[in-house]
Amino acid sequence: MWWDGRMGHSSYLMLVLQLVNFLLIVYNFLIEGNKVFEVFITDLWLFSTIIIIFYIPISILIGNWHRHTQISTEKTITMMESPMIAKMFKGLLNVQDGISNEEDIKEFREFLKEIEKKDIKEF
Repeated sequence: MWWDGRMGHSSYLMLVLQLVNFLLIVYNFLIEGNKVFEVFITDLWLFSTIIIIFYIPISILIGNWHRHTQISTEKTITMMESPMIAKMFKGLLNVQDGISNEEDIKEFREFLKEIEKKDIKEF
């Protein structure tokens, strides 16, 4: 429940709260009391609508760019630092070089079976 609460808070609720906070602050400091902008933007609802019309497509474009460029890099770096991946490659090299005995190979197979048994919902 703790993990679910953190993910719901940081991924969804804070996004909405930060967007509302941004809209209120920018409207208050940029639009209210400024004669030039008050002519074009008459109230908070119009300002919010204009910002959201531009904000959503721009955020989608940035998210798409991030998914196609940065996530693969982050996964590669994470994999290179993973102790589990290092242990698996070490086991494979030891088997290939003949360093591992039958007991080590059996232990390695059990290790891999335990990983396969895990359900993705546990993470």
